[in-house]
Amino acid sequence: MTDQTILSRRLAQARGDHTVIEALPADLAPADADAAYAIQHEVLALRGARTGGWKVGAKSPTGPIQGAPLPAGDLHVSGARLPRRAFAPLGLELEIAFRFARAFEARSDPYPDEEVHAAIGSMAAAIEIVASRYAAWPEVDKLAQLADLQNHGALVVGEWVPYQEDFPFVAPALRFQFEGANIAEERPANPAGDPRRLLPWLVNHCTQRRGIALTPEMVVTTGSYTGMFFPKTAGTAGGRIAGLVSVDFTLL
Repeated sequence: MTDQTILSRRLAQARGDHTVIEALPADLAPADADAAYAIQHEVLALRGARTGGWKVGAKSPTGPIQGAPLPAGDLHVSGARLPRRAFAPLGLELEIAFRFARAFEARSDPYPDEEVHAAIGSMAAAIEIVASRYAAWPEVDKLAQLADLQNHGALVVGEWVPYQEDFPFVAPALRFQFEGANIAEERPANPAGDPRRLLPWLVNHCTQRRGIALTPEMVVTTGSYTGMFFPKTAGTAGGRIAGLVSVDFTLL
């Protein structure tokens, strides 16, 4: 059994059992990004999970982009009620999600940016639950975190509205609250800048590098505008991005 297979199995088991890996031996960390991306898909396969969407992000407007598939069972509609015990740790982020109006099929040639942007069909506010399968998170090898679906726990998605090309994606007006208290950073912003710049990378990551299609029903969430908030109790989180329908869910 290879180190890659061992880590895939440990991550899949931790997801299923809602447990954490207490210690990650250095030799189990993915050797490179390609290995981490392969483990992502092995984890979904071991869990028998269908890909319901993707998360994609970058730490700066010009920085490198990373992504991860989202298991369909981890996607929820606004108003969901989710158990706190299923996520450890548990961080909350307010994001904008997109869906495409067409499929992008696997092929050897990259899709140009203009073609990808022209295919954006709808958008929604979303709250991501950030969680980890590593007890030492966030002090964990970055590629190991990438293999762990880039620290994904769950995604709660608001009502979809038609895509607005002139939407203020760089700095939208927003509110993010937990039990009525503000939990957004003072100057909300997506570290990637305009999150639409992430979409061509994702399309080509799927279709060219992974050889899989990206389809219209898949949700693509594009990184936090609010930083990460760690609730200490049960309660309700609510997000409102001006121009989009509000999104909320309750931790039990």
